[in-house]
Amino acid sequence: MASLASTAQAQEPPKLNLTIEQRTALRCSVAFALVAEGQARGDAAMTAYPAIGERGREFFVRTSARIMDETGLSRDAVAGLLGAEVESLREEGALDRAMPPCMLLLDASGL
Repeated sequence: MASLASTAQAQEPPKLNLTIEQRTALRCSVAFALVAEGQARGDAAMTAYPAIGERGREFFVRTSARIMDETGLSRDAVAGLLGAEVESLREEGALDRAMPPCMLLLDASGL
C-alpha cells in the first residue's frame, strides 16, 4: 500500500473531474498509506492513529480499482492522482486534518 503511494509521487496527475466521493476516497486511501507506512517505521506521530494495516490496505486497493472501473482510467493515471494526494497530505497539518473524516469513511466501508 505505502509503496504504491510512494511510486505514485513520480506520476503526473491526469486532468479529470472526479466526483467528491471519488476524490475523498482517493485522499483517504493515501492518508491510510502514509499512516500505515509511518506505523510500520515506528514513527511516534503515527501511533496516535488506530492501527491501519490490513483495513487501510484493502480500502486503498478497492478504491483504486473502483476509480479505474468508474472512470476508465489506467493504473498509471490513478497512480498520478494518488501522487498528487501524497504531495497534498505532506503539507503541514494536512494529514492530521484528513484522518478523522477518513477514519469515519473507513468504518462506514465495513472493512
